[in-house]
Amino acid sequence: MNFEQLKPEVDNIILKTKLSVNDKLLAICKLLEKHVEYYNWVGFYFRNGDKEELVLGPYVGAPTDHTVIPFGKGICGQVAVSNQNFVVPDVTAQDNYIACSITVKAEIVIPIFVDGKNIGQIDIDSNTPDPFTKADERFLEFVCQKVAKIL
Repeated sequence: MNFEQLKPEVDNIILKTKLSVNDKLLAICKLLEKHVEYYNWVGFYFRNGDKEELVLGPYVGAPTDHTVIPFGKGICGQVAVSNQNFVVPDVTAQDNYIACSITVKAEIVIPIFVDGKNIGQIDIDSNTPDPFTKADERFLEFVCQKVAKIL
């Protein structure tokens, strides 16, 4: 499935009234991990109340020890501070990278905004070197905009 084909699938998940927010987020993770070949770990992190840290939400992929990430630490922590997309073609070239698995080669993190405030992000790891394009960024921005409507 390409990104244009995945968009209505994301919409369908968001519109399911019988699913909780966490179930919808998990369904989106499963959809993306299943249909985008180079998305090997897909998850959400959210700001922990007023604390300057992120907590892990629903995800699909290998278990991670990184269930709490301080703002500024790692790619996710940097996005929490910068409010900007962060595409990492080669995680070994990043000084502030938090290694989740030796198989991860690249990462993309896109913030989620609610009422103009960065409240979380979608985080995707890939075992493929440099797989992410502008099309990934645009698609994941779409996903984050849809997710923002249910938070």
